[in-house]
Amino acid sequence: MLLQGLTSATYTPMTPDGELNLSVIPDYVEYLIGKKLNALYVCGTTGEGISLTTDERKKLVDAFVTAVNGRIPVVVQVGANSVPECVALAAHAQRAGANAISATAPSYYKVTTETALLDFMKRLAAGAADLPFYYYHIPSFTGAALDMARFLKLAESEIPNLAGLKYTDTKVFEYQECLTMENGRFEVLWGCDEMLLSALVVGAKGGIGSTYALIPSVYQGILGAWERGDLPTARYLQLQSWKYVRWCNASGPFHAVQKYLLSLLGLEMGPCRVPLGNLSDAQKTKIAGEYKRYLDSSQEA
Repeated sequence: MLLQGLTSATYTPMTPDGELNLSVIPDYVEYLIGKKLNALYVCGTTGEGISLTTDERKKLVDAFVTAVNGRIPVVVQVGANSVPECVALAAHAQRAGANAISATAPSYYKVTTETALLDFMKRLAAGAADLPFYYYHIPSFTGAALDMARFLKLAESEIPNLAGLKYTDTKVFEYQECLTMENGRFEVLWGCDEMLLSALVVGAKGGIGSTYALIPSVYQGILGAWERGDLPTARYLQLQSWKYVRWCNASGPFHAVQKYLLSLLGLEMGPCRVPLGNLSDAQKTKIAGEYKRYLDSSQEA
């Protein structure tokens, strides 16, 4: 399996005026690898990939792949509303040295059937035919609330490089069905950080999350406790994950909070790009006064 354990969904560093700040990426990558995260997922929801230009996305991928230098896998999210753009991004990811590609469904003209999704994704995946492809299921953003087990059954013979899914939904029963199809043929990565334990119970081997970078020891502790059969500890740590997520949501726009927290740790991430919201000075002051109670223990990892 290419992706096991914790894959960090990376943020995109930006200057105060909203341009890419690629100079931060080497230190950011060292931080993530130092926290023993197992892989990186670039240009996804967390990384504002859909808000970046094609050229920016390519530059970002080049910077992450170069900084990682083969030490851990790099997965590149190449989804967009235009098939030719997706194909170009996929081909670039392959040339750049990424280890896999992933893609969301188009989100303006909604995909309403599994066959329509297959038609789009098989064209996209062919753009990087030598790399594993993971469909990114996130219906709350794309509106593509489709049957993922049916999609996998349709796609397994049509997309030769199909490796599995990034599953960001709360239907644990559907997730389990996808995991167990054809004796576990597909890698299905869990994408709801505050529900990781639920996925482990039904057989997950790993997840992809935006909060893994900020509280890594919480999630590493969940994995370790689960493997030891220590369910009380796993439950306790999963609750800490939820408390952290709830605090972030109460403190301001979620991704802006996360980027600001990374900045407080010495990694200047800058603002989010519109239409995502950003923090007021008052919100930043409040976060700076509270964040240690949520992050201190996890920074020991």
